Amino acid sequence: MPWPGFVRGILSREQMMHVRSMLKEAGLKLVQCHGCFDIVHPGHIRHLRQAKSLGDVLLVSITGDDTMKKGTGRPLIPQELRAENLAALDFVDFVYIEPGPTAQDLLEWVRPDVYVKGKEYETNNDPRFGAERATVERHGGRVVFSSGDVVFSSSALIAAMEQSVDPFHARLAQLTRAPELSATNLGTILSDIRGKRLVVVGETILDTYTMCDRPDVAGESPVMTLRPLEQRRYDGGAAIIARHAAALGAIPTLVTALPDNDEGRALAARLHAEGIEVRSLRVEARIPEKQRYLVGTQKMVKIDLVEQLVLDASQQRDLMSLAVDAAGPSCDAAVVADFGLGLFSASFLTDLCAALRPLAGTLCGDVSGRRSNLLSMRQMDLVCPSENELRDATRKLSEGLPLAAWTLLDATASRNAIVTMGGDGLIAFDRLSVGDASPTVEDGSFSRRLRGEHVPALSPMAIDALGCGDALLTTAALALSTGCELLPAAFLGACAAAIQVQRLGNLPVSASEVRKMVARVHGAHLTFSTPEVLESRGSRRAVG
Repeated sequence: MPWPGFVRGILSREQMMHVRSMLKEAGLKLVQCHGCFDIVHPGHIRHLRQAKSLGDVLLVSITGDDTMKKGTGRPLIPQELRAENLAALDFVDFVYIEPGPTAQDLLEWVRPDVYVKGKEYETNNDPRFGAERATVERHGGRVVFSSGDVVFSSSALIAAMEQSVDPFHARLAQLTRAPELSATNLGTILSDIRGKRLVVVGETILDTYTMCDRPDVAGESPVMTLRPLEQRRYDGGAAIIARHAAALGAIPTLVTALPDNDEGRALAARLHAEGIEVRSLRVEARIPEKQRYLVGTQKMVKIDLVEQLVLDASQQRDLMSLAVDAAGPSCDAAVVADFGLGLFSASFLTDLCAALRPLAGTLCGDVSGRRSNLLSMRQMDLVCPSENELRDATRKLSEGLPLAAWTLLDATASRNAIVTMGGDGLIAFDRLSVGDASPTVEDGSFSRRLRGEHVPALSPMAIDALGCGDALLTTAALALSTGCELLPAAFLGACAAAIQVQRLGNLPVSASEVRKMVARVHGAHLTFSTPEVLESRGSRRAVG
């Protein structure tokens, strides 16, 4: 049977039946999602992308205008335009406009292999969804629930649009209206950071940027040729965490491993000039260096000049003593940063956290690289992995992010986690104290013991992502040491990361820069406004 002329896009019923027949004949798995999709927001994107990964072809069916029951004025977007919006997504193969009030009749004749619904439907007792589920399973299909990592409500977004100058920043507007995220409160937290004693334990890294002329192709073989023009060096790893802390007004001590040579002494002198005390374990290996070759702001090649550290038992005891002495008899905060370069074994990292726990008012940790030991960080007040680091450590590769976060916090007996998601921002997970029962993943009760707050990415574009996680970790850790809650700490961390991502190279973020970012976010014209503010703006325009 020849493939039809319409390869992908919006289908009629006859075309959809033709395509379904061909998919069955070819042995291809059809995945179907159904909904209104009045505004396609980030939660929809992740939902649909995950659905596509479950099969070969993704069909998205939408409820037609005549049968949508979402309130007055809905749908906001006509069905033809809603269908076009979805068809424009590269991971959506086909779109069908369903004239009925539910997808039940459509499921009866399409008979998808997998039917994907949002996470909220997993405990939904709506008889309409029950009928859809029964139809799919009666024909041998599976019903799967998406992760629900980033939750938005189209209805809530549309309701807010009446008071909005930009419909795509509803979550940011909601956050900036929260009392704990007021500019005044965040400013107070930043002021309280000044003078806090912070101990940082981890590997120091040299980040080298070699700026090159435009690439060419070599004459002797088809390989890229780069001509270096300029070289820039930055103190990274645990050193940049200490530098961030100093720039924020804290009093940092860096505990690290350094060679007893000119290179090691020069680095210690640079940090000392910024107000950072350095206590180093002497090692033979040179300082790990990561070289990046760039054309403009585009990174072309990365070379790791890293000699893996291997500490013997005596060196581990010496490093432990350095860390404990730096923290004792008490410090406001301690950060353990495992960059996977050999300074920490899994067991030593656990012992270090146990030794620092009674000495640090706030104990935080982060990892980088596949050789790091996230699950060995115990009894932390905050861990800050990326989504990939979290999933790799917990082996929750396709499950919902809340489940992966709960698995980490439960396994490490830790309190909070901030999980970064690149351009999707971050989710701050707060472990709630409810009752004395010990929740289990199996009975699903973790969802009643874990609160997640999404903070969108605050930068409109990324110039260089290097060091964003370090800026976030340092700022959030110091904020928590002032006694604030997790959400304002995460928001300030997001502000620091937004500053870092907009510049080239690993540079410290200062308290004044964070204050300016807070003011910029609160005063941005993209943020939602109250009716009173909109009315006053309109009055000013009328007067003008």
